[in-house]
Amino acid sequence: MQQSIFGTNSQNLLPFEGESYLYSGFFTKTQSDRFLKVLVKELAWQQEPIWMFGKQVMQPRLTALYGDADKPYGYSGISMKPLDWTDELLEIRDLVRQHIGVEFTHVLCNYYRDGNDSMGWHRDNEAVLGKNPSIASVTFGATRIFQMRHHATKNHKIEIPLTHGSLLLMTGQSQHFWEHQLPKTKKVNSPRINLTFRKLI
Repeated sequence: MQQSIFGTNSQNLLPFEGESYLYSGFFTKTQSDRFLKVLVKELAWQQEPIWMFGKQVMQPRLTALYGDADKPYGYSGISMKPLDWTDELLEIRDLVRQHIGVEFTHVLCNYYRDGNDSMGWHRDNEAVLGKNPSIASVTFGATRIFQMRHHATKNHKIEIPLTHGSLLLMTGQSQHFWEHQLPKTKKVNSPRINLTFRKLI
């Protein structure tokens, strides 16, 4: 039986207009170590060009998309056709789904090779994700600081350390009113895998 995220004891990290919940240690260290090793080695990582401020630049990270074959996904000028789910990605997806009670059709995988790799301010608000999408973000590897701020005011910045084996859920109106980024840092020299599970409609 699936358990709803709202039935757990995690507190909402956002002060208003959205919901975000952090579950540190969602995966055990043994699970996290295994998943990190397999995902780094076996996923079909690529470095894709994106459009930013009218210019085409290479993303400062590696990415891969897995999911249901009939639904491509795109953002920032990229159109990605999903690869078939791997056994490990299905295992992770099912554990997350059982905990939060949300179905996912795709996972956008990000490989941050060290602190020089990053992701800029954005919202996951593509129409194909629906009105109030739930994004489940899983971390394996190095701890990185995940930042959120109110989209309209650029205030109320929140910093969230995403640790090895953690799960972060952004849901409700969070993608309407809050944007997020993973900034560069000179303090991290080791890799981080980030899996962002989402449902395409």
